[in-house]
Amino acid sequence: MKIAVVGATGMVGTVMLTLLEERNFPLTELILVASEKSIGREVSYNGKLVPIISMEDAIMARPEIAIFSAGGDTSIAWAPKFAEVGTTVIDNSSAWRMDPSKKLVVPEINAHLLTSEDKIIANPNCSTIQLVMALAPLHKKYKMKRVVISTYQSVSGTGVKAVQQLENEALGKKGEMAYPYPIYKNALPHCDVFEANGYTKEEMKLAREPQKILDDRTFSISATAVRIPTAGGHSESVNVEFLNDFELADVRKMLHETPGIVVQDNPDTNTYPMPIYAHGKDDVFVGRIRRDETQPNTLNMWIVSDNLRKGAATNAIQIAEYLVKKKLV
Repeated sequence: MKIAVVGATGMVGTVMLTLLEERNFPLTELILVASEKSIGREVSYNGKLVPIISMEDAIMARPEIAIFSAGGDTSIAWAPKFAEVGTTVIDNSSAWRMDPSKKLVVPEINAHLLTSEDKIIANPNCSTIQLVMALAPLHKKYKMKRVVISTYQSVSGTGVKAVQQLENEALGKKGEMAYPYPIYKNALPHCDVFEANGYTKEEMKLAREPQKILDDRTFSISATAVRIPTAGGHSESVNVEFLNDFELADVRKMLHETPGIVVQDNPDTNTYPMPIYAHGKDDVFVGRIRRDETQPNTLNMWIVSDNLRKGAATNAIQIAEYLVKKKLV
């Protein structure tokens, strides 16, 4: 079982390597790919040094699985070339997510749809993953009509440059800017680029991707995505209007029994999800579960997850584990 990690030196790629070790992924050979300037550099994995090689050499090695986290342009250029030699690609960029011929997968929800014919599999947006993890069981029972979401997203979602900007500003140092404004002691209602409709690309991902993952276009989502000065973990304020009414006790029980969800919801003890608790964990944390008292059949909740783990690397590794378990590679 040869596994390639493309973008191995980036923030998500580094977490992927950690997870492959932590989860004892059954690989026989690890193939690492990064930018041309990184070729020849060695990265430690399981006590051994693994060299970074070129994309061409990685394709020639014909890995069973290649996990991409190197940006959309790289994925568009190279994922089909890996697929041509029989490699199954799990892509973390937005390149293939809304392609009708590619599956958009959160393993707990729709991995059962995967077949050996799926040679390029899309990993959803980090904010989408934690959102649908909480929405999926509720939608199944109560049927969503409309979702309004505001996100509070970590700078780590932008990348190393943004984390460095936050650290520099906290220390009062000048440095390279990832954002058009300071992020320290600030909040930017600007995640990704603005589209013609006035929404950002991130907001439109949140509107479209859950419909594809849940295979249902009967509900709608309106999103506002905000970048805040946290180093890790995305938070979401979510308002869901259902067609059918619910009992709060049933909602909490259903979420508690959903694999991958941890309910933290006790106002009496100030228990609620926060990025500081989600950091380094693979679960999605849900709290502040309460009825919207302004209209019927409507629920408010607060969802937090580590965006580099379940929001990216963990989800991709879980897809790879499913492919191996079901002998689809």
